[in-house]
Amino acid sequence: MTLHADTVTWNRGGALVVDGVTVTPEQGETVGLLGPNGSGKSSLLRLLNGVVRPTAGVVTLDGNDLTTVRRKDIARAVAVVSQHADTDVDITVRDVVRLGRIPHRGTFGGDPAADDAAVAAALEHTGLTSKADRLWHRLSGGEKQRVQIARALAQEPRELLLDEPTNHLDIHHQLELLALVTRLPVTSVIALHDLNLAAMFCDTVIVLKEGRVVAGGTPTAVLTSELIAQVYNVRAEVLVDEAKGRLSILFEPGAIPVPTH
Repeated sequence: MTLHADTVTWNRGGALVVDGVTVTPEQGETVGLLGPNGSGKSSLLRLLNGVVRPTAGVVTLDGNDLTTVRRKDIARAVAVVSQHADTDVDITVRDVVRLGRIPHRGTFGGDPAADDAAVAAALEHTGLTSKADRLWHRLSGGEKQRVQIARALAQEPRELLLDEPTNHLDIHHQLELLALVTRLPVTSVIALHDLNLAAMFCDTVIVLKEGRVVAGGTPTAVLTSELIAQVYNVRAEVLVDEAKGRLSILFEPGAIPVPTH
């Protein structure tokens, strides 16, 4: 079993921000959440993390309603990487990563040996071992995002939720970060703006518009010129490399005129 959302709806302050969405990733799969601003991607991630309750439908972890699972138990299985993370305290990379061990601490503390092993493994996975003693404020944007992924990995989760992790990163760091995520031995759900990055790294994609699922499936099946025009109101040419089984999207300048009545 894994983290599933079954026809979840969330009415926030009278606004329907998620409307009957189902997400059922396969174990170890990388799922991309796509859609324009305001389509419900971040709201859906909040529902999947259990920080808010759906108005209707259910989110389950290993078949159990997430609203009945203790927060500590959720944090042991599900880790979150947000768009922005910062601190006024200038701590080391290792100390930031060690924060991921908090869910594993009991009344009398945690297991220091297990904590050290998990932190070391997370640093190794993210290529940060040599930077473990670097100070947070001396890191680049790409390095900080990698540290946040390492902190999430130190939780030893089975599920990883990422909200626009490539925002504000240059192309090199975008590619590096998503390549890292897709190599991890976890199930990942990633909210993304960049359709080409989604096509390159995601096993499946779910396209949202105004809180509803417009389409879902493999990037090659879903990301058509017609769908892009419908959801994003732009013209695009979709090229498929049959040999690599991958597509690339060429956008045309200017939005599609909206008909007036």
